Amino acid sequence: MAQQPKEQVVNLYQGSKRIHPKLAKGRFANWRIAVILVTQLVFYVIPWLNWSGRQAVLFDIPGRHFYIFGITLVPGDLIYLTGLLLLSAFGLFWWTTIAGRLWCGYACPQTVYTEIMLWIDHLVEGDRNKRLKLDKEPWNARKIRIKFTKYLLIFVVCAWTGITFAGWFTPIRELVPAFFNFTVSGGALFAAAFYGFATFFMAHIMREQVCKYMCPYARFQSAMFDNDTLIISYDEERGEPRGARKKNLSSQEAGLGDCINCTMCVQVCPVGIDIRDGLQYECIGCAACIDACDEIMDKMSYPRGLIRYTTEAALKKEYPESKIKQRLLRPRVTGYGVVLLLVFAALVFSLFHRDTVRVDIIKDRGVMVRENKQGMLENLYNLRIINANEVDQVLLPSVSGFETIQLNGVDAAGIVVPAGSTITVPVQVATYPDYAGKGSHPIEFTFRYRNVNEADAEARVITEKASFIGE
Repeated sequence: MAQQPKEQVVNLYQGSKRIHPKLAKGRFANWRIAVILVTQLVFYVIPWLNWSGRQAVLFDIPGRHFYIFGITLVPGDLIYLTGLLLLSAFGLFWWTTIAGRLWCGYACPQTVYTEIMLWIDHLVEGDRNKRLKLDKEPWNARKIRIKFTKYLLIFVVCAWTGITFAGWFTPIRELVPAFFNFTVSGGALFAAAFYGFATFFMAHIMREQVCKYMCPYARFQSAMFDNDTLIISYDEERGEPRGARKKNLSSQEAGLGDCINCTMCVQVCPVGIDIRDGLQYECIGCAACIDACDEIMDKMSYPRGLIRYTTEAALKKEYPESKIKQRLLRPRVTGYGVVLLLVFAALVFSLFHRDTVRVDIIKDRGVMVRENKQGMLENLYNLRIINANEVDQVLLPSVSGFETIQLNGVDAAGIVVPAGSTITVPVQVATYPDYAGKGSHPIEFTFRYRNVNEADAEARVITEKASFIGE
């Protein structure tokens, strides 16, 4: 009788192992540190700056006003958000076509905060080998103390990051004391907690998993690559066959390539790939492997560049590497660059030439028409006035459309609209029944406005059409 095969358990999902990258040192690591410091300086410091008596950059969503230094944007300016998104998209396409995933490796928030978490790991737990050893140790007082210290630092960073994020939408000089006084609003508390937790979860727990499995950019980047795109590559022709050898032995004498198979390029990789296996979508272009390999090449007295920024065409000897810079000005790069320049120019021009005072005429639908004490027909309107200036504005409204027409509800001195605010003013327009028969009649509002401190300045004019309902 045949023996029955033993039952086997097949796991459809394999949990990923924790990656503990070695801290890379070198020119590209220095560039990455500089970019991280600049981006975080912008993120953490700008909300604390003041401009004309208010927070310099504030996205006041409840008040529907965005303040960006001397520029005030209102809901009608959402078109500039579209322009900014187009600018960002084409900027990313353009840069990816030139140099691959440099954004991912140096400035992406996921990379930036993951790097900060790795700095904390290295500061508290030590280098890669010490961290690996600590993870294997049983729990004891020493391990608990080290882990507690690390997570305390991580909590401080994540909490302050969350509070700063909320401070871009709520005045931060009021927000921070409110947190410590336990008087913070529910919306601000949720924003800070959500962003702080997202920073902890994405940058410390998930880390490279976000880049590998969650980021859509890693999936469609290949559509923007071509043979002339700068990528991080391993020179297989020079490096193979790889193998260990004595320090003072040349690769020719050893009968091997320049790669000594030290695996340092793998140990420093934050996503845990081996660049020697070729171009992979997981590679974020951080160049840590280049720094690690160059350091080994220096120790072996071999020339640098076994792993380097190059192009696939140059590796295939289609042209010498000295021609790489000339290949940057190819049609795809030029096309993206032209579109990027046009979008940027249009965005800047329209931003600085937009109407900073706007008026919306809103007909009161509750009362279509009524007769006032003077026997005139009267319609009710709400003037919604938006002042996107940094200075108070005074508006002098008038109305036309009938031989006899009156505008009531407005002071003779005009309507004062505070800087960067939106107000609603109810008014009444009246005319005699002889001029306004049944149905709708076109009328026109005219608003002459100027700064409150420029009494002698020439007034600017806004005209808005409306309709008057007759009896």
